[in-house]
Amino acid sequence: MLISQQLPYHDQGSEQAVSDLTQRDAANTLALPTGDVKIANVPPRPPLMLRLLSCTAMLALAACADNGNITTQSTLVDPNSLDAGTALASADHGTEADSLDSAWWTAFGDEQLNQLVAHALDGSPTLRIAQARVRQAQAAASIAKASTLPTLQGDAELIRNHFTEDEFIPPPYAGNSYWDNKILIEASYGLDLWGKDRDLHEAALDNERAAQAEALAARLSLQTAVVRSYLQLALAYAQQDVTLAILAQQQQILDITQKRYRAGIGTQLDVSEAETPLPTTRAQLEQIREAIAQEGIRLAALTGNGPGAGEHITRPALDIARILPLPDAIPAHWLARRPDLSAQRWRIEAASKNIKAARARFYPDIDIKAFAGFQSLDFDQLLKSSSALTGIGPAITLPIFNGGKLRAQLGANTAAYDIAVESYNETLINALAQVSGRITSIRSLDVQLDNTQQALASAQKAYKLALSGYRAGLTEYINVLSTQSHLFDEQRRIAQLQVARLDAHATLIEALGGGVSKAAP
Repeated sequence: MLISQQLPYHDQGSEQAVSDLTQRDAANTLALPTGDVKIANVPPRPPLMLRLLSCTAMLALAACADNGNITTQSTLVDPNSLDAGTALASADHGTEADSLDSAWWTAFGDEQLNQLVAHALDGSPTLRIAQARVRQAQAAASIAKASTLPTLQGDAELIRNHFTEDEFIPPPYAGNSYWDNKILIEASYGLDLWGKDRDLHEAALDNERAAQAEALAARLSLQTAVVRSYLQLALAYAQQDVTLAILAQQQQILDITQKRYRAGIGTQLDVSEAETPLPTTRAQLEQIREAIAQEGIRLAALTGNGPGAGEHITRPALDIARILPLPDAIPAHWLARRPDLSAQRWRIEAASKNIKAARARFYPDIDIKAFAGFQSLDFDQLLKSSSALTGIGPAITLPIFNGGKLRAQLGANTAAYDIAVESYNETLINALAQVSGRITSIRSLDVQLDNTQQALASAQKAYKLALSGYRAGLTEYINVLSTQSHLFDEQRRIAQLQVARLDAHATLIEALGGGVSKAAP
């Protein structure tokens, strides 16, 4: 409802009507007796506006809708209540002397990798999308904030009207055309008695923080993707070296077999058997070269460039045998710095504020509105005081009957809260699983590397013995090549395990929400 006072047009008829009404009221006034008169102490009658507001408040309280006792059903999982397992339990020891390292990939010691990560952070469409979502959330927060502030707007209408002759339009307007002009300044302010607008603004701010955390998660994911692809590129080059050596060895075996056959101490079957592995090895070499090209294309895409940029990526200079140790301690609060978990927590906060706002909609809403301006049927009268138009009063929204819409909105908001909570719980459980899994993988790979390095040492020893025997004339060169084949196999396994350990370290950093570095003693 809007209580307004309009100043009527000034004319002689209205002045006469006011004069007549004043005289009639004076004639009907009762004459008081003379002498001592005791007048009862009657309280003064409250002003009209106060009475209207009081009636409005009573109607408002009576009009509060029933929210149906709709409540949330999900609860946050306490990280301490989850069994972290032996991997995390054994890792959570020592002093917390580790600190965040925002440039964690530099520990791999490859300048080309550093440049690729920098280019990816500058040119990735994925990050630009995440940053645009942050700006979108900021704009939504600004829109929500505007609802908590007063508004002021102007309105001007200049309309040429032709009035009908067949309705209640008196002359001289009936059947003629006139200008209907109006200039208004309108102001409104929501009292927000139940904090609905404030809660919606805070929810929008929480969504903005969630978008910022999600942008950080996208940034970390991109960094990890570049590092992992670069590691696969390094592995492909290492495999290419071994495969080329194997191909050269197989060609040597074929040459020796053919010489033996021509010397009459071998058979055609021996030659065929020596020729058989060569096409297979050449096919393996081509697969490795394809993998190198594919990783170059993938890195180019990750850095926001076309496939041609991948052709300029040279062989990685990182040492795949580099051992990056685990942190001395992995405290539980490190998981809290994961950007995806932070984003989920902000989503929960936003959902909680939206529930408060939904509950506030069950209560009356009061806005104070006012307007002032001029209205006239002609231009020459528009800005005169007789054409002034003003109004002020409360505009009250009473949720009396809405077909269950408010309860449905509250139900939707409580369900959104439950979804946010369970999403956080799921992310937390997966985070623990990821960290535990990466630690388990790194430790297992360390054991595998130790065993494979022992096997490699044995293969190297056997190769040296066979080579020494051949040089001394004690054995044939075919035996040297056979032992060398075992050596190549172990070298290939070592390269695979070394890159797998570096890859597990990179994914552990992602699972922890960022890199760690030793603090200065």
